[in-house]
Amino acid sequence: MQEAYIVAATRVAGGRRGGKLAGWHPVDLAAEVINDLLGCTDCDPASIDDVVLGCVSQVGQQSMNVARNAVLASRLPESVPGVTLDRQCGSSQQALHFAAQAVMSGSMDVVIAGGVESMTRVPMFTPSSLPERHGLGTYVSPRLQQRYPGVQFSQFSGAEMMARKYEFTKEELDAYALRSHQLAAQATKEGWFEDEIVAVDARAADGSSDGTRHVVDEGIRFDASLEAIAGVKLLAEGGRVTAANASQICDGASGAVVVSANGLKSLGLEPMARVHHMSVLGHDPVIMLEAPIPATAQALRRSGMRIDDIDLYEVNEAFAPVPLAWLKATGADPDRLNVHGGAIALGHPLGASGTKLTATLLHALKQRAKRYGLQTMCEGGGMANVTIFERL
Repeated sequence: MQEAYIVAATRVAGGRRGGKLAGWHPVDLAAEVINDLLGCTDCDPASIDDVVLGCVSQVGQQSMNVARNAVLASRLPESVPGVTLDRQCGSSQQALHFAAQAVMSGSMDVVIAGGVESMTRVPMFTPSSLPERHGLGTYVSPRLQQRYPGVQFSQFSGAEMMARKYEFTKEELDAYALRSHQLAAQATKEGWFEDEIVAVDARAADGSSDGTRHVVDEGIRFDASLEAIAGVKLLAEGGRVTAANASQICDGASGAVVVSANGLKSLGLEPMARVHHMSVLGHDPVIMLEAPIPATAQALRRSGMRIDDIDLYEVNEAFAPVPLAWLKATGADPDRLNVHGGAIALGHPLGASGTKLTATLLHALKQRAKRYGLQTMCEGGGMANVTIFERL
């Protein structure tokens, strides 16, 4: 079986809801990432075998196969196909897995994998709430109700379950949130994100632009304090989770170019990294957010590695209890986790977050001259993807 290599990985700086990316149609935002990947690899657009994009809210401006529409809005020729997938928050990480599997099988040589989500233009839960409001039913079928009687599947209640199960206080969650902002602020000030960020025009919700370029993640609070974070109201009475210790609603797009050895030769490029391992696991859909823990154990077992063999970890900060529980369960070194901050500060643009984390992880490995990086995230329905990269 062939190897899968990453030759480029980029992302748009996150935009807050109604912020600097609000004026971008998600199709065009994804096309910007595609064009940037073409530019930084200097490859013939016609050499791309496929474009695989993740997107969670596939309705409205993100409907009708957003990946194909992004191809048509980009510099790629019409001959390049595109496919959109939904594995909830892990959608673009799964897109990278599918791209890697395609080149490892020998059926393709050069594939763009990525994701896009405009949470301003297509609000979270729209694909389920909009049809339900119009009498078209719910995704929760009678058999699903029978298997999980009385359950309302919710990531928010799952976060509270995680906090209680792993015995985290609100103070610990808030302290972790502060860490995320501080690390993201430091990374920004020291220029560590510069090589991974695609500069795009800042556009207000009405589409107007003042001519500035959007290059700084809009959600980072450079003046974050524990007092301010602690003062944010609870999401549920008697709970521990708040908007301040959870990921931020975000607009964004990201992507990577995945190639085979033949693709490397034809493009004349040096690889950033090799895909060392990839897997996915289903877990309890009620607590929902715990899956990265058994998924990581499975990935390490299958790859013959130990947690200490991994130099850097990216665990998506959907809610502070998730990376904290992952640390507690795996015994991982906290100094290797989300070293440039995470979604609490940088935002979580759902379908774009997978390859967004990939871009940050691969560039951090290069900057620190480290070898192995592991990426995982919790996903709606109780799932988790795990990818282990080897920097080359």
